[in-house]
Amino acid sequence: MTVDDTGSGTGVHPAPDGEPGPTAGPVTDASPARVDAHGGRTDAHDRVDGHEEPEENPLALRLEQLILGAERRYTPFQAARSAGVSMELASRFWRAMGFADIGQAKALTEADVLALRRLAGLVEAGLLSEAMAVQVARSTGQTTARLAEWQIDSFLEGLTEPPEPGMTRTEVTYPLVELLLPELEEFLVYVWRRQLAAATGRVVQAGDDEEMVDRRLAVGFADLVGFTRLTRRMEEEELGELVEAFETTAADLVAAHGGRLIKTLGDEVLYAADDAGVAAEIALRLIETMANDETMPELRVGIAFGTVTTRMGDVFGTTVNLASRLTSIAPRDAVLVDGAFAEELTRTRDAPASEAEAAEAAAAAEKEGEEPPKYRFALQPMWQRPVRGLGVVEPWLLTRRSGES
Repeated sequence: MTVDDTGSGTGVHPAPDGEPGPTAGPVTDASPARVDAHGGRTDAHDRVDGHEEPEENPLALRLEQLILGAERRYTPFQAARSAGVSMELASRFWRAMGFADIGQAKALTEADVLALRRLAGLVEAGLLSEAMAVQVARSTGQTTARLAEWQIDSFLEGLTEPPEPGMTRTEVTYPLVELLLPELEEFLVYVWRRQLAAATGRVVQAGDDEEMVDRRLAVGFADLVGFTRLTRRMEEEELGELVEAFETTAADLVAAHGGRLIKTLGDEVLYAADDAGVAAEIALRLIETMANDETMPELRVGIAFGTVTTRMGDVFGTTVNLASRLTSIAPRDAVLVDGAFAEELTRTRDAPASEAEAAEAAAAAEKEGEEPPKYRFALQPMWQRPVRGLGVVEPWLLTRRSGES
């Protein structure tokens, strides 16, 4: 049983202001040390529900200390008290970052105290509301958790294979992490600063304050056709390689042509662009690239243009829902767009309203001895159809004009 610092054994721990507060804190791969009824550590052979817990892995503890840069010193209550934060607020921050409750185990470090103090300081200074500080904790926790899982699964897992016969993974892991840690940390900060600069630039260029939150964007979904059937036919390793290849190709194309990858969902990617022409180019490049890869299933893309709400790096709203619905009804290896997207392409002269209009413009230019207008894309109206939850829509088939690539 875990108890508070006083050894009362009640399991209820007073917050700094004297009110009882929940107990929470980060959980690590190695189960945290517990505190016995006399305030001492019971790193091994602690009994829970009548069962004896195994000793903690010494390597896991050494790796934790290496990565965190400090030893375990605090229980959650002690950490909150040292940071000058109530247990209630500390628990909200920790849970927002994605860390599980650990009772009052002595598993926290000086870095945990500093993180609490910084978040609380931003609130006290009036730079962030308490709700916004929790959002900052949640968005950072969710993003870095996925990054850490990917690095361990796809990166460290392969590198920690014993380089020589007879060597164990244990003998390789610690020195490898010791070498990689500072380099990965520096790279993470660099990429974050670059992304922050780009995101800030997009926000300050918005026309007014409302556009900073609710903006007009082109949103596209790209979906692999028949993915569910593939999951039944392919081995897990093959399926993983296919998904990784698809996500990597999509991410590279979206970034290269000026879009933003919002998220990947295995067989589907969601991206956004400020410019309709950029979104159209990405969609067609995705179709063309996948069609040239015999190992890839067919692809379909749906794009919509309109007001989008952005929160924590994600996008929401009717425009996003419409793009998703268009993807579900798009033909194989084809791109369907909504009427607003088609209008935006014609407004920016990336596409003619019709082929008849394009022919008239070319004839008029030839008559005047001028260069005819060059359109990058072609739009073909499709049959109107009902779309679940959005009523009747008139999709347009987006293609590349002859000679354009």
